[in-house]
Amino acid sequence: MMVESSQFQIHRPTARVLDILELLAANSEGFTLSEIAENIHAAKGTLFPVVRTLCQRKFILQDSASGKYRIGISAFCVGESYTNDRTIMQFIREEMSSVVEQVDEICQLGILDKGEVLYIAKIDNKEAIRLMSHVGKRLPAYCTALGKALLSDHSIEEVKKLYPYGLKALTEHTITSFVRLEKELHEIRNTQIATENEESSNYLTCFATPLRVNKQIVAALSVSAPSFRMNSKKADTIKNILLFEKQKIETYLTAEHFDGNDFLFTE
Repeated sequence: MMVESSQFQIHRPTARVLDILELLAANSEGFTLSEIAENIHAAKGTLFPVVRTLCQRKFILQDSASGKYRIGISAFCVGESYTNDRTIMQFIREEMSSVVEQVDEICQLGILDKGEVLYIAKIDNKEAIRLMSHVGKRLPAYCTALGKALLSDHSIEEVKKLYPYGLKALTEHTITSFVRLEKELHEIRNTQIATENEESSNYLTCFATPLRVNKQIVAALSVSAPSFRMNSKKADTIKNILLFEKQKIETYLTAEHFDGNDFLFTE
């Protein structure tokens, strides 16, 4: 039996969280804790643990210079309402669209969350047969091109801490040896290109490149295609385009003073 709306009692703690998110989503400049409390008519002291939890989960971010809070990357992933550095995301998506126009294959953007790659943007191609993926998807980083690009600056000791139970095979081609993975990460550091050959999914080939801000990897850009559409000439074209876009996006991020920590998950 449905309950009439007039009889429904709003759960105030939940509503308070939503009030904060809606307030910050509506103003890209952000608010201080005091301003948030004033706007949603709540006591500042009761909001502090809520705000800190939202920060820890990356639903909101705090500007270290102004102390103001803004919408964060996790909010973007679950609701596509990510407005922090909105022009930056728009620029990256435009560059991703350019990649798709040149190679007619899917282009994706990912970030690292512990041992997983989290997909935060995707531009589809027009081919009937294409990769089935979506924003918010997660995969083990060691078996994807995006993930290996994101891991490429990690030492093998750091990688092993991310996978204390070893490297689980998703396909017969998945890398399950830390020795082999270490060699690949070393090669990626030299070439700035990561390769995946049917390691996370059968019949899928992918190339990716890490994106850096202040010498720190903050994200990675990839192109994926069914293996039957891939050949050496097309692979070389994709790699060259990714390297070109890497330089272009990194230059833009630096010019815009992008805070790479906004894309980084911490304990």
